[in-house]
Amino acid sequence: MTPLDLTLTGARVLMPGAGLCDAPLSIGGGVVQASEQGRQVDLSGYLVLPGIVDLHGDGFERHLAPRRGAMKQMDEGVISAEAEFAANGITTAVMAQFFSWEGGLRAPEYAGQVFAAMKAVRGRVVTDLIPQLRFETHMLDDYDGLADRISEWEVSYVVFNDHLPHDRLAAGKKPPRLTGQALKAGRNPDVHWQMLKDMHARADEVPQSVTGLAAELAARGVRLGSHDDHSAEDRKTWKARGVSICEFPETAEAAEAARLAGDPVILGSPNVVRGGSHKGNASALDLITMGLCDALASDYHYPSPRRAAVMLANSGVLDFAGAWELVSAGPARVLGLSDRGQLSPGLRADLVILEADTHRVAATCSCGVVSYMSGDIAARFVS
Repeated sequence: MTPLDLTLTGARVLMPGAGLCDAPLSIGGGVVQASEQGRQVDLSGYLVLPGIVDLHGDGFERHLAPRRGAMKQMDEGVISAEAEFAANGITTAVMAQFFSWEGGLRAPEYAGQVFAAMKAVRGRVVTDLIPQLRFETHMLDDYDGLADRISEWEVSYVVFNDHLPHDRLAAGKKPPRLTGQALKAGRNPDVHWQMLKDMHARADEVPQSVTGLAAELAARGVRLGSHDDHSAEDRKTWKARGVSICEFPETAEAAEAARLAGDPVILGSPNVVRGGSHKGNASALDLITMGLCDALASDYHYPSPRRAAVMLANSGVLDFAGAWELVSAGPARVLGLSDRGQLSPGLRADLVILEADTHRVAATCSCGVVSYMSGDIAARFVS
């Protein structure tokens, strides 16, 4: 794929340390250049911003399996998902795939298919796709050999989840929607119910197993995160295991503990857009106001990072540069990607171009290659 060699003029460009300013932006050879490159393209009426780095999104499931059982063309599904990333200004997408007892699209064998498809389309997609494994910690029979499988899948980011309904299991009550969940996983409901009880009964074995797996993965250079921390004690426990990233903390207490320990806090951008958590957890807006957020992720809705950043800026919670940093430079730092996240000479030419008045995505480029373009702006590039 050949990157563009162009100088973009007339737009408001988000420059490091300067905010939105009237300055030309030159790109060439896949990176931002310090001097003028190629021909000029007039982008008056647009904003040129660093591309969105989405460090946790699972909204791609519907692309890979649009109907139950329709999972035969996984490569095409990843390509379709990538088109949605690009249309929403995402230039780096972490595809968060479950490895879960829930089965179906979250089954262990399905995870392997997803990661194989991601490898197969590499070189055919423009967006930088990064695999993330979301591992359910109570799957004790799956720990043996899992680190090797993660290496084979080329997964560089693992998050630990626990979605067992422990309160109901401890009370001997069936969780809501158990029958539907079992059938979706292809299990007899009674078998599914017994499986949940068996995993809950072995909960005391989980901490040692998690600690060992985390240590093995860390030794292989895998980035580690915890999901839905509820308390300061939760965060302290994960920190002791070398699991530094705090994904979607449920309370301000957990987020504050992460911040005090120097651990990055990731919040969901849909939480910002909705004005609160759909599960009744801590408000992302409140945590951002308290300074307890390093990055916003799409979670389950790819338009939300852009919308959340614009909402934060328009409401005065943050200035535009600070709000956009939560979806660009902030997540890039969390992922250790020092080559992107801002429009500085020598860094990747990852950028999103928005209509200045509507903030809709007009074009997206990753490493200087166009991944999405629509409307009036296309005529400006090709004329």
